Amino acid sequence: MKKIFNTIIVFTVFILSACATPAQENKSGMNVLASTTFLADIAQNVAGDRVQVESLLPFGADPHVYQPAPQDVAKIENAQLFIINGAEFEHFLEPLMESAGSQKNIVEASASITPRESTSNEHGVDPHMWLDPNLVITYVENIRAALTQLDPEGAAVYQSNADVYVVKLKELDVWIKAQAQQVPADRRLLVMNHKSLGYFAERYGFEMTGAVIPSFSSNASPSAQQMAELIDVIHEVGAPAIFLDVADNDTLANQIAQETGVKVVYDLHLGSLTDGAPAATYLDMMRHNVTRIVEALQ
Repeated sequence: MKKIFNTIIVFTVFILSACATPAQENKSGMNVLASTTFLADIAQNVAGDRVQVESLLPFGADPHVYQPAPQDVAKIENAQLFIINGAEFEHFLEPLMESAGSQKNIVEASASITPRESTSNEHGVDPHMWLDPNLVITYVENIRAALTQLDPEGAAVYQSNADVYVVKLKELDVWIKAQAQQVPADRRLLVMNHKSLGYFAERYGFEMTGAVIPSFSSNASPSAQQMAELIDVIHEVGAPAIFLDVADNDTLANQIAQETGVKVVYDLHLGSLTDGAPAATYLDMMRHNVTRIVEALQ
């Protein structure tokens, strides 16, 4: 199944099934699907009013542990363009792609970004590039190119929309840098539920001190030894908090907090947008996360 992601055909011709439901406000006639809500939002900013981009996953779903629904196969089959993060992120798609069984236009939003690799015994790469908005500029370019390939008449619209959104991403990047400067250097320590903020930490001068689940995925379990080692690290470096996504199970983090006396921040949004505040858009999601991190570390 890994072949599907390693040999993705980015721009192959796919004929939309006659039974597909037209997308709302779909001036181009294309049916575009993204794997997650944050990718759908990023793509929608590029597509503008020419295409309505839908998300396969609903608001609040954790992509690491998502259980596909039967209707998801039909959504994939009906999509002329399917936008995924790539970098081994969407393992939940493997059975869906096998069931859909059709060759279509798939774009990896993270294509051409060199991924961070595990420095421990864990295999694989870190797919969480979107948590660095500077890297999302590459997402925007890849999505723009894919939309333009399928809809050449919309090229100028997609380019203009992409340019506007890139400015917003750069403004967000500057804002995050300023927020990070409010945290003393010796307190820019991130303990996460799983290893999700590596790109963010590298960009903004934080240190990934540890993770409750020492993996790039929340769909894993730590050993007793790993838990004990994390407790020792927190005591040693004085990390002020443990940060969780709202979808994370907080049992282990609470146990560690009891042992170390640190606070637990339960309300980050790292893999999904929300239906309204506080993470209605990708930009909102990042501002919310940064605000909560800075508040906890100051």
